[in-house]
Amino acid sequence: MIIEILHTNSIFAIKYIDKDLEKLVIIPTFNEKENIASIIDAVFLLNQQFHVLIIDDGSPDGTATIVKSLYSKYSGQLFLEERKGKLGLGTAYIHGFRWALQKGYQFIFEMDADFSHNPNDLQRLYEACKNGAGVAVGSRYIKGGAVENWPANRIALSKGASLYTRIITWMPVKDPTAGFVCYRKEVLEAINLSGINFVGYAFQIEMKFASWKLGFKIKEVPITFKDRKLGDSKMNKGIIKEGVLGVLKLRWMSLFKNYRSNVKNTYSNNTHNVEQPEIVLESK
Repeated sequence: MIIEILHTNSIFAIKYIDKDLEKLVIIPTFNEKENIASIIDAVFLLNQQFHVLIIDDGSPDGTATIVKSLYSKYSGQLFLEERKGKLGLGTAYIHGFRWALQKGYQFIFEMDADFSHNPNDLQRLYEACKNGAGVAVGSRYIKGGAVENWPANRIALSKGASLYTRIITWMPVKDPTAGFVCYRKEVLEAINLSGINFVGYAFQIEMKFASWKLGFKIKEVPITFKDRKLGDSKMNKGIIKEGVLGVLKLRWMSLFKNYRSNVKNTYSNNTHNVEQPEIVLESK
């Protein structure tokens, strides 16, 4: 148990944090039998008190069965939520976010199962949030970031999508489509998760956009992204189309439909009201 003293507007409060429930890595899966055991082992080998939640969408290849076989090895640290059917990346993460908030985790991570995100970078994302950011993004496109094993056309598509998103939304994030992210609990509590519109890679853009619109600081941390070596990519034309049209929709809603009000969680949460000044907020 650790204690943090929080203050805002001359009001002081004490927050008790269960250290065992501080950091949760959410990994969505669909047919990842080649990678799942190795990625789970890699996270726990860090010895940094990360817990892991797998959200499996009914993988016919037995991914969930492999996860269950590791329960005894990582008792109380490894968890599995099984869903029926392939329901989309965004809904998987939202399911995981709600699970994490209900359990009381303080820092919630998104990470792919295929080692395109290096587990060794988890602690760097954590430290960025611990030191004041509301959202820490593992970024390919800031100084020090890189991409390995992607063909030139895939890199061009990704960089073009990032530039397109920044131009349309004005969001000051150089890698808005990135899927290696850490959120502070307070950020996810502030967002109306039911109001998030997208389920593919546009989900990643919208979560950052919502966080930014609500005034939370986004910190980009340079990483090296490596293309998967095992299993199949989940990218398809529908995901690309959603991303292109979704960015336009986000901009439209932010201009004419009071997006900030729609995406802000309206339930009463006294803990969030006390803690929010602990995170750097920016005017929008």
